[in-house]
Amino acid sequence: MKLSLAQINPVIGDFEGNASTIIRIIEEAKKKGVDIVVFPEMAVTGYPPKDLLDKPQFVAKNLETLERIALSTDKNIAAIVGFVSMNEATIGKGLFNSAAFLHEGRLVYAQHKILLPTYDVFDEARYFEPGSSQSLVEYKGIKIGMTICEDIWSTAEFKGRRLYKIDPVDVLVKQGAELIINISASPYVIGKRKVRRTLLSNISKEKGVPIAYVNMVGGNDELIFDGCSIFANKDGEIVREGTPFKECVLTVDLNEQKVEKEREFLGEVEEVYEALILGLRDYVRKCGFKTAIIGISGGIDSAVVAALAAEALGSNNVIGVSMPTRYTSQRSIEYATALAKNLGITLHVVSIDEIYQSYLDTLANYFKGMPADVTEENIQARIRGNILMAFSNKFGAIVLSTGNKSELAVGYCTLYGDLAGGLAVISDLPKTFVYKLASYINRWKEVIPESIIKREPTAELRENQRDTDTLPPYDVLDAILRLYIEERASPDAIVEAGFAREVVASVINMVDKAEYKRRQAPPGLKVTSKAFGWDRRYPIACKC
Repeated sequence: MKLSLAQINPVIGDFEGNASTIIRIIEEAKKKGVDIVVFPEMAVTGYPPKDLLDKPQFVAKNLETLERIALSTDKNIAAIVGFVSMNEATIGKGLFNSAAFLHEGRLVYAQHKILLPTYDVFDEARYFEPGSSQSLVEYKGIKIGMTICEDIWSTAEFKGRRLYKIDPVDVLVKQGAELIINISASPYVIGKRKVRRTLLSNISKEKGVPIAYVNMVGGNDELIFDGCSIFANKDGEIVREGTPFKECVLTVDLNEQKVEKEREFLGEVEEVYEALILGLRDYVRKCGFKTAIIGISGGIDSAVVAALAAEALGSNNVIGVSMPTRYTSQRSIEYATALAKNLGITLHVVSIDEIYQSYLDTLANYFKGMPADVTEENIQARIRGNILMAFSNKFGAIVLSTGNKSELAVGYCTLYGDLAGGLAVISDLPKTFVYKLASYINRWKEVIPESIIKREPTAELRENQRDTDTLPPYDVLDAILRLYIEERASPDAIVEAGFAREVVASVINMVDKAEYKRRQAPPGLKVTSKAFGWDRRYPIACKC
């Protein structure tokens, strides 16, 4: 039997486009003598469709599209496709997350997802009823067990605990499954590819059956799907593996199962770079934009975002805007100009000092006798946000905000100022990682001027300002933030890890108080195990 794993990039709600891709791949597979083509979880709808699932017309269109896809199968070729099915029972949620086995122009069998994740970015129990039964499909003499994403993770531990009492793979193997197929929409986080590889290898070896795992690829809102589809033989060897962050189709002959040379793992920084390029490109494309606007300050964060945008969208589709005031050094303008030249992007220099002065004049009587403070700093940031949004409106371009995770964590950002934008490209990258990414971008030649990388971080909103006036050094800050946000460590545990108690208390206080800012921030691309936004849900009004 020849099996093709179609690692595709669906668009949520683009039923016509998704169906065209699926049907095209099935037609191509027919010419190659493939027996089954396997597509990812919710390939028909795109993943995750969220509350679009509450719209009856959305679900109906998904079912109509599946029927159309089924017509492309015949007596010689079958397809397994992720879709949303109806729960005809009168009790429970009204939908299932399902895998369709399509053959001879019709739906032969639908397997519903058994395990519905509700942790991190997942909220499937909000929409779906869990499947209550499992059956095998026999096709061309092989007994096939179908599973969906989380169904293969039942033996994995999260925070030292197994989450599920049942193992869907074990149920199918005990029924006599000779091949396990898993269709997934498994989001990327740093290091997850290695975890998946180990998991699938261990399961196939322990159960003594081959596993075909097909994962979605592409960016959908905050989530990035890395693909890396896998076929593992019954001995736990990885026979084939999909290209990371790219669409591809893997074809395996079950009778041969010759192990290919192991694909090298990308380095952590290279992996993040590829993920952000894909996530940025797809977000802009799927939202209907072509051009991006970026406020370029002459600092490291905006430089990295501009470099990513130029690579993802093309230099001719990126517009930089430098907005100096009396506090902006001449070298910042020079650095921004050099960066734009290196990237080949357009740069506009728009002085906002007169606008800033008009604010000061307007408010002078009301603020009389009061010293300048963060109020005047934030006015500058908000003027810049307005200028960027004016460019966005006039040219129909999306504004990319440039704040990093360290700043977002402690609230070192201005609402309606530098938080303005349609996508926060590096909001899940700690400041120290931003520097690593800059060095990677410069791996072949100087793209980001070395002077930008070496300069001390500063917002330039007052005379002689430095980030360390307000924050601990970034290597200290990022280490504390990783423990508190990603590891969920207590203040005492962080102190025991070697950090001064007063510094830890100050950082945690800033993090907790900034929740209201993060709630109003633009969506950001997720690359770590705990990103802000959909991934980390905290109340704003609380005593914590």
